[in-house]
Amino acid sequence: MNSGRDILVIDDEPVVLQGVARICRDEGLSIETAGGGVAGLQRLGQHAYRLILCDIMMEDLDGFGFLAECRRRGCRSPIVLASGYATGENAIRSLQCGAFDYMAKPFTADELLAVIRRALNYSALLAEHLEAWPTIAPRTANIHHLGRVSWATSKPEGTVVIGVDGLFVKTIQGLRSVELAPVGAHLVQGMGCATIVSTDGLAHSVMCPVSGQVLQAHAEAAADFSMIGKDPFGAGWLYRLLPSDLEYSFRCLTSPSDPPDQRPVHQKGVTS
Repeated sequence: MNSGRDILVIDDEPVVLQGVARICRDEGLSIETAGGGVAGLQRLGQHAYRLILCDIMMEDLDGFGFLAECRRRGCRSPIVLASGYATGENAIRSLQCGAFDYMAKPFTADELLAVIRRALNYSALLAEHLEAWPTIAPRTANIHHLGRVSWATSKPEGTVVIGVDGLFVKTIQGLRSVELAPVGAHLVQGMGCATIVSTDGLAHSVMCPVSGQVLQAHAEAAADFSMIGKDPFGAGWLYRLLPSDLEYSFRCLTSPSDPPDQRPVHQKGVTS
């Protein structure tokens, strides 16, 4: 395998490839493109990449098939799946199958850059701390995860507390502000529930792990967002929810007892 590149972008729409390539090159990033999943795998056999951005809906090999083959090959590059079918189900399935993140198309330049920054920071963390990864990205007892983006834990009174994953916070590398939904808002699993603005001005959307109505928004964490960075699974929680369908929501998440390389796939009306 030859020397590495920064980013591989896979999409069967030339206008998307051109737009993403322009944005990345303006940031000084090296980029290669492929017009489909099969071509993307061929590229992957020739070079290593710090990040792979892949469309879901492609004719020769869709994004989920590409992701599965990458996992079979042992590829450690973070993979971000994207789709014009912007549904919570697509987002959930992407993270279940091992994607680093999911993006709804069309996306803005700032939305793209926010994901790229997090993914490249993840690559750097993985390269530096591979042997000690369990201590860098720990799993916590009684907490269910939506990928490495957010988490949820049930309470005896029937409510659910949710928050942002510690690894998600680490990959942002500097928090400026946190924006939360108001009490009474209905949050949907797989859709954005909070926005974290980093010190470089980029807005990072936090995907909601469970659907439900906001009973309490953690104003203290939003005001003193260092709580989220220091203790994301404890004092840095974001919301207390009255869940809509907790049994289904938890079936879509990774439980603490799941092996690191195994993610449960439970789908309801998924469209690629």
